[in-house]
Amino acid sequence: MSSVEERLSALGLTVPEVVPPVAAYQPAVVIDNVVYVSGQLPLINGELPAAGKVGTGPNAQVTPEQAYELAKQCGLNLIAALKSVVDLDSITRIGKVGGFVASEPDFTGQPTVINGASELLGHAFGEMGTHARSAVGVAVLPLDTPVEVDLIAHL
Repeated sequence: MSSVEERLSALGLTVPEVVPPVAAYQPAVVIDNVVYVSGQLPLINGELPAAGKVGTGPNAQVTPEQAYELAKQCGLNLIAALKSVVDLDSITRIGKVGGFVASEPDFTGQPTVINGASELLGHAFGEMGTHARSAVGVAVLPLDTPVEVDLIAHL
């Protein structure tokens, strides 16, 4: 068990199996000393636990709090994708995280939602898990998922 997995275990979490691609791409690719991880959805055992737009208005299907937890699941799936191509203890830094939130038009809390993934990566990788990041609202995401997160890691 890697030290990353031990830290997650202390939080009551386990790294799941890598999520199989839903289109023509690889979950993660290593080029030189960089790992590019494809956007991960919050799938759990192949199922999407929630769908629709994030927001606080009457038409929102997903609350910001629920979306935070979904982003956290995306983070676990990112770690699974990393683990599928490298030893987790070989990661020297999470360099960049990109977060996408399918949002109601007036919702502006995307950074708080993506904190679910960012904070999980910080717990899992310690100081090496701190990263640059973007968190953007989009009209729709694949499978009508509320959240998708990708990352770039360094070896």
